[in-house]
Amino acid sequence: QVHVVESGGGLVQAGGSLRLSCVASGTIFTINAMGWYRQAPGKQRELVAAITYGGGTKYTDSVKGRFTISRDNPKNTVYLQMNSLKPEDTAVYYCKAMGVVVAGTWNDYDYWGQGTQVTVSS
Repeated sequence: QVHVVESGGGLVQAGGSLRLSCVASGTIFTINAMGWYRQAPGKQRELVAAITYGGGTKYTDSVKGRFTISRDNPKNTVYLQMNSLKPEDTAVYYCKAMGVVVAGTWNDYDYWGQGTQVTVSS
């Protein structure tokens, strides 16, 4: 059984910063990639940033230069440092662990967290 739990959301004024954390726990052998997605009311869920096991990163254009994704592989943890926040960054942020190989098997699965609310006031 694998669990993914996010933390660090909250309310912040425009121009402020927040740091999100996500931990995957359970009988995990390895995780291929980890990513942050967000979903604003009335909109589709979108990829914000993702990072591979080797440290390769991808960002959506709207957050480039403001957000930084990083991970701690031994701790199965991924972080999202969000700076210069804007009201349009307001959304529920979800963590996704991708290509999780469960110990004792050769199968890999994707797992989602429950989400954490980020609200940026103007």
